[in-house]
Amino acid sequence: MLPPAPSHPQRLVYLGTPELAVLPLRALHAAGFEIALVVSRADKRRRRSSGPEPSPVKAAALELGLPVTDQLEVAGQVGADLGVVVAYGRLIPVSLLERVPMINLHFSLLPRWRGAAPVERAILAGDETTGVCLMRVEEGLDTGGVYARRELSIGPDETAAELRERLVAAGVELLLATLERGLGEPQPQVGEPTYAEKVTPNELRLDWERPALELHRKVRVGGAYTFFRGKRLKIWRSRLVDPGSALQIEQLPSEPPRPGELLGTMVATGDGMLELLEVQPEGRPRIDAQSWRHGARPQPGERLGHGA
Repeated sequence: MLPPAPSHPQRLVYLGTPELAVLPLRALHAAGFEIALVVSRADKRRRRSSGPEPSPVKAAALELGLPVTDQLEVAGQVGADLGVVVAYGRLIPVSLLERVPMINLHFSLLPRWRGAAPVERAILAGDETTGVCLMRVEEGLDTGGVYARRELSIGPDETAAELRERLVAAGVELLLATLERGLGEPQPQVGEPTYAEKVTPNELRLDWERPALELHRKVRVGGAYTFFRGKRLKIWRSRLVDPGSALQIEQLPSEPPRPGELLGTMVATGDGMLELLEVQPEGRPRIDAQSWRHGARPQPGERLGHGA
């Protein structure tokens, strides 16, 4: 059986890797918690022309003057009474949890969306609410009891990046408030679990035969793409078009448009129209869709998603 987490920990280890895990680390440091060690993933090459670079969490730890390592087992050797995990990226072995109890800041309302991509999966599924949980780390994948949670609504046009930023801010508040008042006893997760596997590039290719609502959700996740004249075109922002809007009525041809057909900055789909707001042609920076259209000059009847 794993040891219980101390109600009011004094000495912490922090485990995290990406940018979203930087703010909680800085907040714990600013609040006066003793952080004995930061554990992050090993340096990796992020650009072809550069050498290995530290993770965002490692870079922040070095800036704050905190000891940092990529060796997970060291976390059990510094006399910490609690580990705080935020998007570390690896499962914590039981052998370490037996020495250092750990809590995890997870960005969903568990047991919904256990796993690596809870924010993206919530958007793709059309969830209207999500949240953040402070949970006990156990051997299983996000199976531990929950110490505290906070619910947030998801805006109909909110991107994953925007939602993640709000979740991190709410998570920092939840983490600090819970540690200040005391962890107490975690409550078991209730309900049927769902799992949030990483979103693959193939999932983000836009199939214009699908409904506009489904495609809009993929765009909101980030990295959605199609093809135009044989080259990749990323779609960074879009908007659902009201079927009765004056904009749509004015631009609709006499014959129903085929899926993928461009009508100004609108695209016909299998069900409804999707308006493009921000795009990125292959090898070029992002640009607003109207400017892209003026430069590309699509011909009448020309379609996205074909020719590749």
